[in-house]
Amino acid sequence: MPHLVRIWDLPTRLFHWLLVLCVIGLVTTAQLGYMEWHFRLGYATLTLLIFRLLWGLFGGRWSRFAGFLYSPITLWRYVRGEGDPMHSVGHTPTGALSVFALLLFLLAQVGTGLFSDDEIASSGPLTRLVSGDLVSLATWYHREVGKLVLIVLVLLHILAIVYYFWRKRQNLVRPMLTGDKELAQPAPASRDDALSRLLAAALLLLSAAAVTLLLWFAAP
Repeated sequence: MPHLVRIWDLPTRLFHWLLVLCVIGLVTTAQLGYMEWHFRLGYATLTLLIFRLLWGLFGGRWSRFAGFLYSPITLWRYVRGEGDPMHSVGHTPTGALSVFALLLFLLAQVGTGLFSDDEIASSGPLTRLVSGDLVSLATWYHREVGKLVLIVLVLLHILAIVYYFWRKRQNLVRPMLTGDKELAQPAPASRDDALSRLLAAALLLLSAAAVTLLLWFAAP
């Protein structure tokens, strides 16, 4: 008998889909040259990423980083098909690698964007605080490296979702919409009550305040 378990709490789901929209918006505005909106979406993305780092410490059971930190040996066993069934409850060992990689490179992309300068009409808010060499390096990474790395990671993420759907008959999208996952064995549920959601709202406000303070500090 399958067990329906709350895996992804509401704050995690909202973060996920808002981040998807922000990334799509960032790519679109960059290609169309709408740099004012590109920067605004960048600040929104940075706010979301700071929130996710905090939520990785205080969030629901399967959203906390402690819930999907795997050792290299565990990862190797999972790849060889010797994983524990509990590894498929939240993020699998390979899925955890994808999550950490996306968070890391998104932070790098947004961070270098703050120091980038296209030498035409727009520059990041922190460019005046560092040397020209660092601005050039950040601009090069932001435009030539980070963008391509993120495109590859997003494509791999989508391919993994398709693979799990067609080969393993697992729909990874539905749980990220509803929060619940059908499991063959019982598993502890993530906390997702009014109090935890209130905490998430407070952490989001704290994240937004941190970004606002950063921009205020950088203002001439």
